[in-house]
Amino acid sequence: MKMSLVAIVAVGIIILAIILTLILIPNQESDDTVFKPLPKEWQNSGPFEIDRSKYAIGEKIFLLVHELEFDEKGQIDIMRPVNATHQVVWDSIPFDGAKKSNFDFYFEPKIQRHDVFCSVDDLIGKWSLVFRGTNYPNLDFEIDKRIVLGTNIEPIC
Repeated sequence: MKMSLVAIVAVGIIILAIILTLILIPNQESDDTVFKPLPKEWQNSGPFEIDRSKYAIGEKIFLLVHELEFDEKGQIDIMRPVNATHQVVWDSIPFDGAKKSNFDFYFEPKIQRHDVFCSVDDLIGKWSLVFRGTNYPNLDFEIDKRIVLGTNIEPIC
């Protein structure tokens, strides 16, 4: 009698382990999409700086501007990828050293109904900051397929 009870409990535990395995394994995300903040890796172009060269979907991109010259005036064009070889302006940020020589700005490309991004595929790729009105080189960065927890990734188009 004790042996049959032990056998029933053992079979029950095995079945429970199989069920839990079947439930948990498909819900695990692959390492290449799990968001882990990358270390700061400051890139600069003249007085313009961003904190990384690679970002996750849903991660804010911080732009610092320090010590603009009085006569420096123009705009920062945020260039989004169209395909592997082309980019278009997504947004622009004006700057004028005569009005403000230091400022910080952040932006977060994300899926929104009123925006050009219908799915995460529209966000992933090589982006650039282009400094119009200056001779400063572009700052390039990439948005990869990692996703910040809680970010909406459902396609809307």
